[in-house]
Amino acid sequence: MAVFAEVFAEFLSHIDNPQHRARTEEVLAWVTKKFPKLTPQIAWNQPMFTDHGTFIIGFSLAKHHLAVAPERAGINHFSDAIIQAGYDHTKELVRIQWDNPVDFSLLEKMIEFNILDKADCSTFWRK
Repeated sequence: MAVFAEVFAEFLSHIDNPQHRARTEEVLAWVTKKFPKLTPQIAWNQPMFTDHGTFIIGFSLAKHHLAVAPERAGINHFSDAIIQAGYDHTKELVRIQWDNPVDFSLLEKMIEFNILDKADCSTFWRK
C-alpha cells in the first residue's frame, strides 16, 4: 500500500469532508488491493487506474456523490446493473451518492470488463 499512499495522499488530503475522504480512500484502497497489477495515478486532478498505459477506471468527487468513470463502453455494458444497484449514470460516469453503499461487486465487474476489453488497446482512451 506504499504506492497507494504516495500516489493518492495529497489528493485525499484536499477532501475537506471527513466522510467523503474516508469513502474515497476506502474505494481507492480497495481497487489498489483487489487489482494490484493496475497502476494508480493522478491525471487531470483525478485519481485513476491504468493498465499498460490504457485507462481502466477513474474517480471524481462532487458535492452529493462519488463519480465512477469506466468509459462509455463500461457504462453501456453495465447500464442495467448500475440502475439495479440504485445508482444513476450519464454516458460517461456513475454517481454513487455519498450516503449510498458502494456496490464493490459491480465495481469489480466494471474493472474486470475494462481490463479484458482493453487488453489489446494501445491508446489511453478507446477509439
